[in-house]
Amino acid sequence: MTLPVMYSRLDYEAAAAVIRQYSALMPDVGLVLGSGLSRMADEIVSATVIPYAKIPRCPQSTVPGHEGTLVIGHLEGVPVVAQRGRTHLYEGYTPEQVTFLIRVFALLGVKTLILTNAAGGVNPAFRPGDVMLVNDHLNFVGMAGNNPLRGSFADADEPVRFISTSHAYHADLRRKAHEIAQEAGIALQEGVYVCVSGPNFESPAEIRFLRMIGGDAVGMSTVHEVLVACHAGMRVMAMSGITNQTIDQIDSTATVSHDEVLEAGGLLVPRMSAIVRGVLRSMA
Repeated sequence: MTLPVMYSRLDYEAAAAVIRQYSALMPDVGLVLGSGLSRMADEIVSATVIPYAKIPRCPQSTVPGHEGTLVIGHLEGVPVVAQRGRTHLYEGYTPEQVTFLIRVFALLGVKTLILTNAAGGVNPAFRPGDVMLVNDHLNFVGMAGNNPLRGSFADADEPVRFISTSHAYHADLRRKAHEIAQEAGIALQEGVYVCVSGPNFESPAEIRFLRMIGGDAVGMSTVHEVLVACHAGMRVMAMSGITNQTIDQIDSTATVSHDEVLEAGGLLVPRMSAIVRGVLRSMA
């Protein structure tokens, strides 16, 4: 069965046109800020704030910790546009809706996309408060057929059907992130992000399975946006803030909650912000 295409190029162009009415700034870098991490957008100077509700056909965020606004301005001298909060499949949105703003970013001129997310630590060496630079992913949602490139952008001038994800996470950006982290005294992990649909946290058996097949952190976002960014020709960097250790034993007395995820964001924001700002300085 073929999924209907929810948006046409005209929809993306209409959204970009509305954003340009608020700000004429041409952003070079797009930022996507996840659960508890949207406070990073407060550091953007000369900021213009646009609620998602003002952008035609833009999905609205319904999750605590995802404010649902675009912020356009400068960070470390670089013109940026930031998603303060994202949408997710578990909110009832399609992959195409979840990645709507990434398509709009491309029309605004964004060439580099930096994403952050809150994730559970699958790697037993990870601890809450760690930052993991993503170097690859396991896309369970996409492999099951929920792929944002399925039928996407069908009316483009030169639609691209098949893309490679062998180098989805840009090597130069990863090298620079490690340099910045080392200079700042931040222990930066690196590993594989596992994308699941949520909204339930994973069972102990699922965690043991994800660990066995090479996953280091697990979350409910990011990979959809990465695929669309690669499709649009953007350079991509992604970081996971480890908010909790996952539970891999059924008799464990530990629990995981979204409140815990948001609370850990307070510890993670300064670390992730320092890395993002350093990478932006190198671009400026």
